[in-house]
Amino acid sequence: MSMMKAVQLHEYGGPEVLQYEDAPRPELKAGEVLVRVHAAGINPPDWYLRDGCKMLPPEWRPVIPFPIILGTDISGVVEEVAHDVEGFSVGDAVFSMVRFPSFGDSKCYAEYVTVPASECALKPAGVSHIHAAAAPMSLLTAWQFLIELGHEVANPLQPELHRPVPLKGKRILINGAAGGVGHFAVQIAKMEGAYVIAVASTKHEAFLRGLGADEFIDYKKTAPEDVVRDVDVVLDTLGGPTTGRFLQTLKRGGHLFPVFLGFSDAEEAAKRGIIVSTTQVRSNGPQLAKLGNLLEAGTLRVAIDSTFPLAEAKQAHERAALGHIQGKIALTVL
Repeated sequence: MSMMKAVQLHEYGGPEVLQYEDAPRPELKAGEVLVRVHAAGINPPDWYLRDGCKMLPPEWRPVIPFPIILGTDISGVVEEVAHDVEGFSVGDAVFSMVRFPSFGDSKCYAEYVTVPASECALKPAGVSHIHAAAAPMSLLTAWQFLIELGHEVANPLQPELHRPVPLKGKRILINGAAGGVGHFAVQIAKMEGAYVIAVASTKHEAFLRGLGADEFIDYKKTAPEDVVRDVDVVLDTLGGPTTGRFLQTLKRGGHLFPVFLGFSDAEEAAKRGIIVSTTQVRSNGPQLAKLGNLLEAGTLRVAIDSTFPLAEAKQAHERAALGHIQGKIALTVL
């Protein structure tokens, strides 16, 4: 029982560097629970790290000793509880986003993972392990951008903390609406009483309207910045250097929330009176418990694009590289 199966990488590269092999089973420390993983979610930071974090400025790239086990999101059953942990017991079904943003320390593409109890929540009883594992990072990202900040850690990209804005009665455009963060953001915005304009490709229209989108724009046919005006909020789940194009869709005093790095039009934003703000998602057990209640009630739901056995993590990353993901990709472990 000192060893387990895991997916490790011994060098950076494409999906081919992911190796399904034996690895040491993690040892429980104070404040943690040991979880037998039933399913693991796949998220962009997984392939960013696999690739050597090339999307980050060189000075931001973490130095992590090989081998590395990827992954942040899991759902499973507690096998052991540290002596100082309260609120969780052996046999509890739990889900978590583990130690993010501590790159390389989460180790979730594996049969076992140790999880700080503060980052755990009981799995919603009516939600499968696959759906629960697919939720944490994407759902917490949407929640912490739109509803409730998950931490008060200084943001290196802006002097002030990110602040969500009330959405009731507001018009919000969500770019990349069919993806992991996007499909949760659509549901959260509707739950809060917003008018939602979803931007994605044609094949996702019925899916997004089913989640509550009031309008749909196929970005392959129509550039949203050419037809949308006077929205209150834009959540650009893709972000990057092109996110500034959404400034012209916003009313004066509106908010642009890029999820990823790359915004470089601060002068134009100031001229238009638009607030541009970003944050980085962080693990938060109490928030995840709150969101678990919404999943249990059916107020929010998790869409699964595809699933792969743990041993086929390479194929899962190849699927992710094709893009146009509807919801989330997950690995089945048990």
